[in-house]
Amino acid sequence: MNNLKRIFVWISRMGHCRGFGIQSPTDYQFVRHVVNQHWPYYAYSEIGKDDDWLKRKLGRLYFRLANWRQPDTIVDAVGAEEYLSAGCRKAQFVDHCDTVQMACVPIACDYQTLFSHCDSQSVVIFQDIWKQMPLWHSIEHDERVTVCYDLYYCGIVFFDKKRAKQCYTVNF
Repeated sequence: MNNLKRIFVWISRMGHCRGFGIQSPTDYQFVRHVVNQHWPYYAYSEIGKDDDWLKRKLGRLYFRLANWRQPDTIVDAVGAEEYLSAGCRKAQFVDHCDTVQMACVPIACDYQTLFSHCDSQSVVIFQDIWKQMPLWHSIEHDERVTVCYDLYYCGIVFFDKKRAKQCYTVNF
């Protein structure tokens, strides 16, 4: 992605910076303290030294998500194991499991099958949603999804049935 397009994406999402427009305290705190956290974490200097800017940016987000959620198992289909394992050292990486705790998958995966293994504690991260926005919109509108975050470069989906359905656009 060239710099001009990157700037255009950032400007077009400028109204969604730092959790602006998010009314739920839980969702606002998630965006402020996990998604858009700018403080350097303990492992940032050790991981992703040779990665390009986007892989490093997404990797640091995956690190913060794993650090926040602390899952026992992670399904990683995008090659982010270095970042995810730094965020949660106890996590085991699996190809599939009965109940998904955290999954990091490409947008073109079979999300119907993946969602059938998700429960109220599951977190699914879809990478490269900007490449297939119609597919991302069908994921957002799936009845099993309750809260989702469109970060342009990736999407984060939650399945907590106690929550009202809400989809947020976040400038990441």
